[in-house]
Amino acid sequence: MLVTEAQREQYRREGYFILESVIPEAALGGLREECGSLLARREARWKARGIAGFGLDFYRRNESPDREWRPDPLVRDFLFSDLMAEVGRATLGEDVYLFNEEYDITAAGHGITFDSHLDSRDIGHDRRPYLSCCCALDDMTIELFEHRVEDSSNDRVGYHDDAPAVAALAPAGSMVVFSSRVVHRSGPNTSERMRRVYLAQFSAEPIMNREWNQSIPLLLKGERQPAPEPGAAAN
Repeated sequence: MLVTEAQREQYRREGYFILESVIPEAALGGLREECGSLLARREARWKARGIAGFGLDFYRRNESPDREWRPDPLVRDFLFSDLMAEVGRATLGEDVYLFNEEYDITAAGHGITFDSHLDSRDIGHDRRPYLSCCCALDDMTIELFEHRVEDSSNDRVGYHDDAPAVAALAPAGSMVVFSSRVVHRSGPNTSERMRRVYLAQFSAEPIMNREWNQSIPLLLKGERQPAPEPGAAAN
């Protein structure tokens, strides 16, 4: 088993743990390739509008709004892999649904940051805590990937705390697993390389609204569910 009992206990106690170098090379390559394709298409749209240069500061690509399930088999198989099923079962229980996935990319040398926040405020209605799997497509270093997991917390609006954060440092292919009720922040990318992150989010119950319009079961009553076929509606 990849998720140890100590990590399960850390999740119960602190709301997060880190899995180092767990994403298979094929899946990691597929994620990077898809990420590059999305950026290339964005650049082409900029050029078609006569805008010189890429102009990338921060880019977020959410795949769910088109309601068409992703065609890339490497990424699809990763989302519905034994690894993700094990992580979901260890944190959420016997029922696990994929409700959001996206690439978050910050350009090299940019000071864009995310202040301390709680993801659970994004949904807008009462629900159980959900799970974020932050997959590093590049090495996590202080200057490149400063995803800091702070303290466990209730869903407090306007949360402020001077307690030191824990820097999540690990090689590419690692995963930061954390609850929606964990306060976290990301620092600036001061390196000469872009910062690429793939974020997959799972819940213990269906979560659907206008932004996240898919709720696809990974586990139901502890049983693995098949990945949707390419082109299937995500609902």
